[in-house]
Amino acid sequence: MRILYALQGTGNGHISRARDIIPILRKHCETDVLISGYQSEVDLQHEIKYRYKGLSFIFGKKGGVDVWNTYLKANMKRFMKEVKSLPIRDYDFVINDFEPISAWACYFNKVPCVALSHQASLLERNTPKPSGKDLFGKFILKNYAPSTMRFGIHFSRYSKNIYTPIIRKEIREAPKDNLGHYTVYLPAYKDKKVINLLSEIPQVRWQVFSKHATRVSIQENVEIYPITNEGFIQSLSTSTGVLCGAGFETPAEAMFLGKKLMVVPMQNQYEQQCNAAALRAMGIPVLKKLSQKNLERLIDWVFTDFRIEISYPDVIEKMINNIFENHIQGILKKNKWDKNYQIIVPIKK
Repeated sequence: MRILYALQGTGNGHISRARDIIPILRKHCETDVLISGYQSEVDLQHEIKYRYKGLSFIFGKKGGVDVWNTYLKANMKRFMKEVKSLPIRDYDFVINDFEPISAWACYFNKVPCVALSHQASLLERNTPKPSGKDLFGKFILKNYAPSTMRFGIHFSRYSKNIYTPIIRKEIREAPKDNLGHYTVYLPAYKDKKVINLLSEIPQVRWQVFSKHATRVSIQENVEIYPITNEGFIQSLSTSTGVLCGAGFETPAEAMFLGKKLMVVPMQNQYEQQCNAAALRAMGIPVLKKLSQKNLERLIDWVFTDFRIEISYPDVIEKMINNIFENHIQGILKKNKWDKNYQIIVPIKK
């Protein structure tokens, strides 16, 4: 059996998770790797068979997705060329972490595609959702990377096909310490805006990880670091607290390490709004945006000691075994895609 493991290269979470998933997949069968997208700073550390530009979301500098630049860079002609160039019929099926090239190649060629991602969990009815309606965000989540079967990953097991977070080995083995600083990762904001606001809380030493920094610098009580895997893990594991976007991996890792946590969800990003709703329900403080107006809430968070520590078990082996042992026979049977692009519909004999 030969499979393709395809992952999204926008952001660092997909790459970090894949580092631990790929060796488990290769225990089962021959596995090739595909990455599309280009905004990750973390190295996969595994051989990559296919590398595509794909469709990436562009971070803005005011706390959200830059919708206009995302649209401008969404070269659909190139995208379709990439979809057609992928030799998808060389594979028995695809395991897909929210990656559109392989997902649509599977759709057009009727090759089974198993979604294994955090985004897959957000399509489940029981997962927390924001109060406001975001029809465009829901449409993107549903159609960006269509699949024939879904396995989700979320902060809690909201349904039987949802697993708890994959905590990478480097985090599990990191020494849990408290050196007094706060780790900050807010890639959707300008460094200047982050530094100006955090410097108004001089009692705290902030370690800010920036997509724009090329070297370490210090401005008053704010230290700015370029993003490296080792540097971020060192800061995170020895911090007092974590201030970050409402992505998935960093909040999950912060709670696993027992760190204080506050999140600022990206605007125009439905996934992060869903994550914020889930974290809020767990008691984690959520800022609508990083602004002077919310400075008092940030100060209150710094000077309180509320934290959640969750002992997430290592679920990778169980999850991959479940896919291979209990579901592969079903998805390899003759099938058709339904019109909603969501689940496989077996053809009755």
